[in-house]
Amino acid sequence: MVVEFQDSGPGIAPEALKHVFEPFFTTKANGTGLGLAIVRQAAETHGGTVSVESQPGAGATFRVRLPRVRAGDMEATG
Repeated sequence: MVVEFQDSGPGIAPEALKHVFEPFFTTKANGTGLGLAIVRQAAETHGGTVSVESQPGAGATFRVRLPRVRAGDMEATG
């Protein structure tokens, strides 16, 4: 399954793009830099990936890919 998030904002600068998933990396004055790192960790924990494409001035597109799991494939937990 792929979920895509796209915006029409200012985009991400090329020098920042390679760091957006690193913990504590932020370009915001009040940001923690943890949001995208947590998203990536959660996706990878479930066998998935997160990717980003961006052009300055043209917004950004994030794709979260997760493997499909059928209800019968899941074991009961708890």
